[in-house]
Amino acid sequence: MVRLCISVMSLLSLAVIDGHNPALAADPVAIREIVDEPRPFHLKQVILQGTVRNVQPLDPYTLPGGSTCYGAYLFYLEDATAAINVAVFGICGVPLVKDPDVDEGARIELRATIQAPSHGGYYLSFQGLKVVGEREGIVQAVADRITPLLDEVKPQ
Repeated sequence: MVRLCISVMSLLSLAVIDGHNPALAADPVAIREIVDEPRPFHLKQVILQGTVRNVQPLDPYTLPGGSTCYGAYLFYLEDATAAINVAVFGICGVPLVKDPDVDEGARIELRATIQAPSHGGYYLSFQGLKVVGEREGIVQAVADRITPLLDEVKPQ
């Protein structure tokens, strides 16, 4: 039994090391699908593609446990169907000054975890980390990884 557990753990660690994760192998999701029906996406990782809009760096904020986080920012990701609020939580416990990793108008691929309304957790706002209330309609994509998309080269 112990050998079986070790084998399973070894396989899982190999999947993490080589970057193979079947849950992330999906095609990009249209933002409209998430905005229209967010509950099935709650706490699910998705891949989104779109254009960065309205980048807003945030002041440092403090977590309920007392750690202060730096370098957080918000932006909207817009595709052909809709736009969604994206939060980048920054780095906690290490004081630093850091510009956002995205620029206005940049095309990116975003791997994110969706937080649906009334999830009872936290969301990042201009006032820092906030607890979601029962009636709040916050749908937020929490950035896990941001990758620039290169413009397709058009044949001449």
